[in-house]
Amino acid sequence: MGMKEESVKDMLDRIDGGRGVINEEVMRNTPGRVCRMYNNELLSGYDTDPSSFLSTTFESDYKEMILVSGIDFSSLCEHHIIPFMGTIHIGYVPDGRILGLSKFVRLVDCMAHRLQLQERLASEIADTLMEHLSPLGVGVIINATHLCMSIRGVKRPGSKTITSALRGLMSNDAKAREEFIQLVKLEEAGS
Repeated sequence: MGMKEESVKDMLDRIDGGRGVINEEVMRNTPGRVCRMYNNELLSGYDTDPSSFLSTTFESDYKEMILVSGIDFSSLCEHHIIPFMGTIHIGYVPDGRILGLSKFVRLVDCMAHRLQLQERLASEIADTLMEHLSPLGVGVIINATHLCMSIRGVKRPGSKTITSALRGLMSNDAKAREEFIQLVKLEEAGS
C-alpha cells in the first residue's frame, strides 16, 4: 500500500500540462523521493501499532501529576495534505503503573504521522493512553501552526490553534485540571 510513483508522475505531468516547464531530472527522480518521504516518514504512523511500545510500563505507587511537555511534532492536515506543526503537552496521573518517558514521543510520532485533524490528534493520544495505561486521568494540549492558514486561504502566518483533550480526573476534577494547565503554562513560560 502507500503512495505509488505512478501517481506522483501523473500529478507532475498534469502540473506541467505539456508545456515542458518541469525539467527531465524532476520528472525522472522526484516521484521516487516523494513516495519514500510519504511512505517512510510523513505517513508512517499507519504502519505502527501503539500497543507495540506502550507495553513498557513500570509498577509505581506514584499518584501525582506527571507532565511530559514540549514534544515537537509535525503532521499533515487531511483537508489540504499540507503540514501543521507545533508542541504537545501530555499530563497524566498514574494508577499503579507509569510509562517509560520516551514512549510519549513515540505515541505522538505514531499518531501525528497520519493524515490528521489537530482536534482528533489530541483525542487519539488521550484515548490511547487511557486504554493502554489505565491512569486516573490524562490531559493533552496541542499548540500548533497550520500552513493551510498561513500560506493559502486567509494567509495569516503566525496564527495558532490550541486544542485539548481531557480524560478521567483531568476532565471531572477541577483541581487536577487546574494543576495540569498550570504546569503547562509554567513549562511554556520557561521555553
